[in-house]
Amino acid sequence: MSTSLTAIIGGASGAVALVGIVIFLLWFYLFHNWSASRTSETGSSDPSVQVETNVGIELSIREARSFEMEELSQATKNFSDKNLIGVGKFGEVYKGLLQEGMLVAIKKRPGVPSQEFVDEVHFLSSIQHRNLVTLLGYCQENNLQFLIYEYIPNGSVSIHLYGAGQDSRQKLEFKHRLSIALGAAKGLAHLHSLSPRLIHKDFKTANVLVDENFIAKVADAGLRNFLGRIDVAGPSSQVTADEIFLSPEVKEFGRFSEKSDVYSFGVFLLELVSGREASESPSLDSSQNLVELVQNSQDLSNLSNIVDQRLGNSFTPEGMEEFIRLIARCLDLSSERRPSMGYVVMELDRTLDKEMSLTTGMGEGTPTVTLGSQLFRSTK
Repeated sequence: MSTSLTAIIGGASGAVALVGIVIFLLWFYLFHNWSASRTSETGSSDPSVQVETNVGIELSIREARSFEMEELSQATKNFSDKNLIGVGKFGEVYKGLLQEGMLVAIKKRPGVPSQEFVDEVHFLSSIQHRNLVTLLGYCQENNLQFLIYEYIPNGSVSIHLYGAGQDSRQKLEFKHRLSIALGAAKGLAHLHSLSPRLIHKDFKTANVLVDENFIAKVADAGLRNFLGRIDVAGPSSQVTADEIFLSPEVKEFGRFSEKSDVYSFGVFLLELVSGREASESPSLDSSQNLVELVQNSQDLSNLSNIVDQRLGNSFTPEGMEEFIRLIARCLDLSSERRPSMGYVVMELDRTLDKEMSLTTGMGEGTPTVTLGSQLFRSTK
């Protein structure tokens, strides 16, 4: 009797152990899949956490790195003019090569050390998304302040659309412009989804960069937070290239919001489809710039003359009409009537899907555009 009871108890214990193992394996499987799905866009379920899967699952907290000025000086060959790649609102921008072999973009300006600067860097560097340029760290030495970003090799979209050295043979098909627009929209929408929400405040075509695979990455998110109060231009008959991106409520009241970012995004879309700066006039006999032309148009179907001629026949009329209609909604003078960036993402995604299916195999006459550094050049 005792022997049978022992056998029964032993069998029950084994069954319980087996059930426990099954439950653990099921939990591990579900957790792993959940983590993978959460990291598909942001690189992490928590913006400050990166998941490594080389050996099991390893979680590491990513924090802003504090760089030494000597390291930055070596990376830029003592801030050589040959490494100077631009000058922005924050200051000079240098291309640098760190000792570990990483290429970085280093922004430099005069400034006394402050904890507020460090706190802002820690906040912005925690924001991770495949369509945002990552802020890696900072440096404060010798009354200088530095911001160190990941380096994006193919530069800004503005350079490829209308930058120096562009010629009529260089082009970008409509579906590729849509893809860049969708990536930038996702980056901006991610900023608006944060808690607290982050308003870009300086979104423009020059701040949309493309990497080696021409994935769009939004740059300078939150950079205005380092600049203090900035006076924005009031009404003027001459609108500069940067001012054209400011919404009416920003120009008049200095009031930034998600909807002012949407307005700026609409100007970006307008430059994408026209291949020109939005501050330009559509024709020599016009007193309006491109933004005013869209805003004052009673019939959007009459705006075909603003479409970049380099696009050729690489688009469908329906897709172009939807794109221009979305531009007009983003550029609405009333902030309340503008869509959210979430809606913009949805519309661009839908339009891109349709264009990809309808323009595939259109036959001869459609220039071939390849990925990488040749993306903006048609081939014969």
